Amino acid sequence: MKAVLYENFSHPPKLVTISDPSPDADGVVIRVEASGVCRSDWHGWMGHDDDIELPHVPGHELAGVVEATGVNVKKWKPGDRVTVPFVAGCGSCPECHAGHQQVCLDQHQPGFTYWGSFAEYVAVHQADLNLVALPEGMEFATAASLGCRFATSFRAIVDQGKVGAGQWVAIHGCGGVGLSAVMIASALGAQVIAVDIDDRKLDLARNLGAVTAINGTGTDVAAEVIELTRGGAHVSVDALGHPATCFNSIQNLRPRGKHVQVGLMLGEQAQPQVPMAKVISNELEILGSHGMQAHRYGAMLDMIACGKLAPEKLVGKTINLSQAPQALMEMDRFQSIGATVITDFDR
Repeated sequence: MKAVLYENFSHPPKLVTISDPSPDADGVVIRVEASGVCRSDWHGWMGHDDDIELPHVPGHELAGVVEATGVNVKKWKPGDRVTVPFVAGCGSCPECHAGHQQVCLDQHQPGFTYWGSFAEYVAVHQADLNLVALPEGMEFATAASLGCRFATSFRAIVDQGKVGAGQWVAIHGCGGVGLSAVMIASALGAQVIAVDIDDRKLDLARNLGAVTAINGTGTDVAAEVIELTRGGAHVSVDALGHPATCFNSIQNLRPRGKHVQVGLMLGEQAQPQVPMAKVISNELEILGSHGMQAHRYGAMLDMIACGKLAPEKLVGKTINLSQAPQALMEMDRFQSIGATVITDFDR
């Protein structure tokens, strides 16, 4: 099969031909029809993720068709249209037994703990636990965006933030995760403030439901949010993953507000400054959010089916597999409006 592979961190990946994967006894092989290009893939390529062993094929936002199944797989058959959370549970640890596969103690992550979906085919472990059936009418490019950005945002807003109608919600960073969070929080009836330094992204955030937007360039973002909300956000999300956005997201909260950290902070940014005095005096909650379990996809898909959510609006540029190496390397300095998705695998 054709795949994008890198042999050294931060060195240009190459389009190569490698052996097709085979399913393990409890897994499947998926023929990839779409794969998102995500900033997390860039972090992996840079060497910021200890799980990655070289050489490596990146890619963790995927959708496609089951090509082959292992002997123990009961729920899936060749031809099924599927996606998968970027965190796949082992099915055996206490967290998996409690339904918390997103923090599985022995988790598998395509594109990180094993080869991913910048390829014609990808293997997925524990298929009966981790696969999600796709609605017939959903485009593969849309479905690929669910596995990381959209599902991660859904859990951050719904399960972790517990956002309710009328609450003020600040979203810091309007990339794929942030724009998804804007749409989801707005659909729940929240008053959303979008924060970014790119006016094009802020315009899209308004179109997706944000009631106002702040360009953070040269601005005291926290002070502006507090003024706009007459006291601070009830829930605030760092969807980018940067020391400045993390600090602002905590600083702009009202008393007893919730900060949800979604954006990764790795490498030299791994230890951000936290306004701990405010956390203590205002009894703030600091929450992490890490993907979403397969069994929670139903609630999200129901909101999509009834028209309350439209993740297809977040798909931006589509590319072919040969363009993926350049797209990956540019993730730190250029991001198109909406998600970049590989949809042509040169078959």
